[in-house]
Amino acid sequence: MRSYLDFEKPVAELEAKVEELRALSTGDGVAIAEDVQRLETKAREALVQLYSNLTPWQKTLVARHPLRPHFSDYAKSLFTDFTPLAGDRKFGEDEAIIGGFARFRGEAVCVIGHEKGSNTESRIRHNFGMARPEGYRKAVRIMELADRFQLPVVALVDTAGAYPGIGAEERGQAEAIARSIDACLALTVPNVAMIIGEGGSGGAIATATANKVLMLEHAVYSVISPEGAASILWRDTAKAQEAATNMKITAQDLLRFGIVDTIIKEPTGGAHRDAKAAIAAAGDAIADAMASLAGMDGITVRKARREKFLAIGRTL
Repeated sequence: MRSYLDFEKPVAELEAKVEELRALSTGDGVAIAEDVQRLETKAREALVQLYSNLTPWQKTLVARHPLRPHFSDYAKSLFTDFTPLAGDRKFGEDEAIIGGFARFRGEAVCVIGHEKGSNTESRIRHNFGMARPEGYRKAVRIMELADRFQLPVVALVDTAGAYPGIGAEERGQAEAIARSIDACLALTVPNVAMIIGEGGSGGAIATATANKVLMLEHAVYSVISPEGAASILWRDTAKAQEAATNMKITAQDLLRFGIVDTIIKEPTGGAHRDAKAAIAAAGDAIADAMASLAGMDGITVRKARREKFLAIGRTL
């Protein structure tokens, strides 16, 4: 069953009328095909108009949509022979980050991603995609294995941020994130990161420090959530919409600033309306990014990645 966001109310009303007419047609045999077609066209046009003018806050809501495809959906569709690895060999397992080895279009790769979960049980198990230190240490372990065996790394990012709990802080959350960023920068193999939903703070950049950073059209990527920024700047989370606008968190803004390299177009109405098409487009973008890095030696790969991040902000 389709789930609508608050700003999608006009589309929801039109599509509800379409369903009502279809039910009447099925039950009474009333010839109302023309009315159904007219309303479907009107709903589609309204959706196109709505999604061509989304505000940063509306994009944030789309990026958080509960039906938006998550890491597990991409992993099942884009990768074969996926073998996940568990544990950081220091403390324990953290299911907020899933990582291992797989094949992408026939080529062996390392895959790492945040998993938010799709229902109550899985969301609790994956801690809503908010990783603890052991999650980032697991990512480091997997990246170091990928480097040893010369396998390119693909990272799918979808997290509101690293978990801020007391236990996580006690076990060195900030240090674990820093180590993960360092591991990304040290890789002698190409790495590609894609922001598929939310890219929140250090929790995102811990695995998104890549040669190529891709971003879905309606994803968001920022140093803090709009609510967090509003609570700090104005002590009022109700100003989250204003914060989202001022923070420049959209893919379009970040491409202009040179923080991301490519925007992947989503189906009209967001990735949650046609997950299969969104995932296919993401796969093509990953393949193109990997192809652009093919043939580079380890020193060149590492140097290009370093220079990419050092250049951010210099041309503004």
